[in-house]
Amino acid sequence: MLAVFKKEMRSYFTGVIGYVFLVLYLAMGGAVFAFTTLFSMSADVTPFYTYMMLVSGIALPLLTMKSFSEERKIKTEQLLLTAPVSITGMVMGKFLAAYLLFAGCMLLNSLYFLFLLPYAVVKFTLLLGDLVAILLVGMVFISIGLFVSSLTENQLAAAIGTIAIILGFLLIGLLSSLLPSSYPLRYVLEFISVFSRFQGFTNGFFDIASVFYYLSLAAVFLYLTVRTYDRRRYN
Repeated sequence: MLAVFKKEMRSYFTGVIGYVFLVLYLAMGGAVFAFTTLFSMSADVTPFYTYMMLVSGIALPLLTMKSFSEERKIKTEQLLLTAPVSITGMVMGKFLAAYLLFAGCMLLNSLYFLFLLPYAVVKFTLLLGDLVAILLVGMVFISIGLFVSSLTENQLAAAIGTIAIILGFLLIGLLSSLLPSSYPLRYVLEFISVFSRFQGFTNGFFDIASVFYYLSLAAVFLYLTVRTYDRRRYN
């Protein structure tokens, strides 16, 4: 797993994907911070992290689209499948590389709020809860991206497919908010909605059930990725 992790980290910065993601994500973080905080003259951290979740839904597929698709395209997939590393170790190595890059960028974006300290009161307990929430959501988005990337050698198709699935999860939350509270379907949709559970953190509730939900959802897509390559190894 460690060897795959190191290889993946190197590949991000020997090509352009890593640099493009860094510049895009940090620039978007600055723009979102300016829009939600500076221009609105507010120290509320919630709008920043809510918009950054949406930004992550578009930016992270650009990071994960090459993870397996490129291996298939340049015919190095068989080297991975015959390497002395388990399929699970291979998938986790790629996952951890993408997640480390994302988490590092998100932590850097969060430092913007330090500039507000001389001028406003920043609720760091709420900031910490929102940060944990977006790191958990990012984990889910990356695992979805890896799964979709394992299904195709076309990187563009992998990115579009990942964005479509992420939008589907977000739209579930929107649909649930449109239904009357008396409808049982609303509670079902809220239970499986990535966005609805994220809102719990932004309201100041550190919900252990939501943490378990995000971890479980990420584990499901990572498992599906492992199963995809298990079948490919023996076919």
